Amino acid sequence: MRATARSRLAAELRRLRDLSGVSGRKLARLISISQSKVSRIEAGVVTPSLPEVTAWVRALGVSEETLQRLILLTKQAFTEVQPWRELLEDRPHVQDDVGEQEQRACRIRTFQSSVVPGLLQTADYARRVFATYQPPYEEEEISAAVAARLNRQQLVFTPGRQFDFLITEGALRWCPGPIRVLLAQWDRIASIVTLDNVSVGLIPFHQEAVTLLSHGFVVYDAGEDGRSRVTVEMVHATMTVSDASDVAVYDQRWSSLRRMAVYDQDARDYLAGLADDVRAGTP
Repeated sequence: MRATARSRLAAELRRLRDLSGVSGRKLARLISISQSKVSRIEAGVVTPSLPEVTAWVRALGVSEETLQRLILLTKQAFTEVQPWRELLEDRPHVQDDVGEQEQRACRIRTFQSSVVPGLLQTADYARRVFATYQPPYEEEEISAAVAARLNRQQLVFTPGRQFDFLITEGALRWCPGPIRVLLAQWDRIASIVTLDNVSVGLIPFHQEAVTLLSHGFVVYDAGEDGRSRVTVEMVHATMTVSDASDVAVYDQRWSSLRRMAVYDQDARDYLAGLADDVRAGTP
């Protein structure tokens, strides 16, 4: 699998420090960051800012040409696009990677306009979602992916984590199987709404729009490096955005979408109304 821009940047910064003979402790003093942050940067856990990369390179006396190359790599690391074909090259699913991102965040905000978010899916719904993927999964791969997705859901019940969901009516009504699958999925959402650390907002078709219902996205707030990140799933790839100004654009979109949603008892009543319409055969 191709190395990411972040991992390439981490490896290059580590290589330059090793070549210079400067210890991690000394480099940390020279550029005014902690030694532990130097270690996390070199491990690819933390993406350094452009000023930190510039200070790192200049402290080691590296050429201006190398600095410009690393600046470009840093910018790429802040908007990382990874094709699905490469992510799935040597494994059946990426649920463990997603779970690691969730573990590092203190708050996760998910907007979905086309499908119920994975953290809220029932096993039957999840299985049918994976069955729609292209290229198609083998049966045993679907089972492994479903099991891993359900394992991720345990985090929702962990104290100290906040989960916020915004789901459009279109996503709620998308039906990957018999109506019973959808009804069970709505029951699941209605039960999750009652958790203290979970907020579920539902966006009805009839709600007056204040912004576009664009592609889904997930905001991971305040990771271990103190930065928020956004992931966007595209048809051919997944994109990770970590530049603060770009993340702010998603924050603004989230705020607008939130104004269109119904919550708490209104959300449960709305789900119950959808279920009544389905059972009555009303579109």
